[in-house]
Amino acid sequence: MRLRRVTSRIPSGENNDEAMPHDIMNRMLMASRTMASRIERAECGTILDFAGMTEARGADVVIHRIGGGAAVFAGPGQPFNKVAGLGFADLDAASLDEMERVFDARDAELRVELATIADPHAGRLLTQRGYELAGYENVLGLALDAAVVDGLTTALEDDVARGIIVSRATGEETRLWIETVADGFAHLDQFDGPPPTESFERDTIVDVFSTSSGTPGMALYLARRDGAVAGGGAIRISDGLAQLAGAATLPPHRRRGVQSALLRARLMDAVRQGCDLAVVTTEPGSKSQQNVQRAGFTLLYARAVLVRAARTSAVGG
Repeated sequence: MRLRRVTSRIPSGENNDEAMPHDIMNRMLMASRTMASRIERAECGTILDFAGMTEARGADVVIHRIGGGAAVFAGPGQPFNKVAGLGFADLDAASLDEMERVFDARDAELRVELATIADPHAGRLLTQRGYELAGYENVLGLALDAAVVDGLTTALEDDVARGIIVSRATGEETRLWIETVADGFAHLDQFDGPPPTESFERDTIVDVFSTSSGTPGMALYLARRDGAVAGGGAIRISDGLAQLAGAATLPPHRRRGVQSALLRARLMDAVRQGCDLAVVTTEPGSKSQQNVQRAGFTLLYARAVLVRAARTSAVGG
């Protein structure tokens, strides 16, 4: 079951909304299976953290481990209802049978996000069982090396000189951050790519950010331009990997360098916390992808989004 009246969507990446200057030299980072496995483990950890926080609030949440990854369902229309991390450990038909029984019992769709660098056997198993291609998403990365740090330091000084200040949101500012980012997502820029595979109402966006803002390793940032709140973004750090997400700028402040400043501040914090790699997930052909590539991020791999509708008639069969 999907939410029918769609007013916005939650991209898993950055809602960048200005032409970012190429202030970080583009380094051709190449994804190996080892790197992709690390990124997919982090993605899996993110949905498990979100699910755990939602469960702690009293919601009926399904958390099902499978094939080195995990499947999560927290009720209709939740943005983190997905299966992540498949294709980097053994996966067989019996394991999929078990997962499908669990989800069919909840009348729940299964949405698998499968990396193109994963074992093709996983994709074959899924398509043979009727999982249908719904779309794609791109995973981009940036190595956080000394040259990047030098570029960030200079650019952050320039941001301050232009009146753009980025700081971590305090506990008292959490609600301000949620409302700011939700408002930014409600006014997305157009892009020349395929339609998004999911869309969500503003209330759903606010609810998921209210839950996820307190997950382990998550930090929230607010950007102010000439003293006025202009945008926000988030970062999740896990085992030296920085996942960038939840960034948006309010319409009156777009194309003024706010997203660039938010990106730089979060990357610098990631460096300070010992991260060697930053990643972001975007819609193909989106403004988000364009802007992070201008900032030096490299396209590492894509994920195919494969969907299986609930089959309630199978329950008890």
